[in-house]
Amino acid sequence: MLLTAVLLCSCGDGEETVKVSLSKRQEITARPQRPAITYAYLPQYSHTESFQRHHRLVEYLTEETGMLFRQVFPESFADHINMFGQGKIDVSFSNPFVYVKLANRFGAKAMARIIEEDGRAEFRGQIIARKDNEAIQTLEDCRGKSWIAVDPTSAGGYLFPLGHFVEHGLHIRDFKEVVFAGGRQENVILSVYAGLHDLGSIREGSLKVVEKKIDISQIKIVATSRPYPGWVYASSPRLPQETANKIKAALLKLDYKGNPRHRTILEAARFIGFVPSDDRDFDPIRELNKMVGLELD
Repeated sequence: MLLTAVLLCSCGDGEETVKVSLSKRQEITARPQRPAITYAYLPQYSHTESFQRHHRLVEYLTEETGMLFRQVFPESFADHINMFGQGKIDVSFSNPFVYVKLANRFGAKAMARIIEEDGRAEFRGQIIARKDNEAIQTLEDCRGKSWIAVDPTSAGGYLFPLGHFVEHGLHIRDFKEVVFAGGRQENVILSVYAGLHDLGSIREGSLKVVEKKIDISQIKIVATSRPYPGWVYASSPRLPQETANKIKAALLKLDYKGNPRHRTILEAARFIGFVPSDDRDFDPIRELNKMVGLELD
């Protein structure tokens, strides 16, 4: 009776009953994405950070080359390598260690190296600890301690510090443990800050990323590695050479000092320009890998 009353009230005078037929259905299909050149930033930071740093540059490449670019977001360093090998990444922006892997395995071709904010086309790794950790004052004090690194394929966050340790007589077996932070520089810093690990390794400049989250004055730099060739843009062998040449020319055209819009693009990406590059630039990385005994193939 209550249901009948509700139905009567809902169908007032002058209102027409609307009949709905469930026998008529229309399939809604997703609109396919337009073909685009895929661009991926090795995920050393969160996807949000990666997007904020690079979406202006991706837009610039689309405008400058006349070809559509789309940024894609690998979940990890290993995922970045696998996606490149599967043809899902046309333009890779990665550290030199990952680049050498891509070149050796899949034929990646270096196009340009970035110029860091300090004016160098090189960068370094850093070994950090809490400032109040009196047990770690020197590199030798790291022996027997817990070490958190960014990723097994991180250059500044693992390979460069590992090389620095080996050059000073410390090897993997000399640490209590070596764990990895899922490819995120922030995770290493936060873990050391929270006291979960005695020391961490990061790429130079990464402390700035978390300066609004924690008091970075409570983090000390125990040691810094020597510089190695910087981050590199590389093209897939599947990409036509003419297309790769246009991309390289567009990157090298960016003018930090003379063009205000270019300056905005580069400042967001946290570098100030490019230098031409080829595979020979990364021979020091191959030599470092031999010294520390890591696999490149």
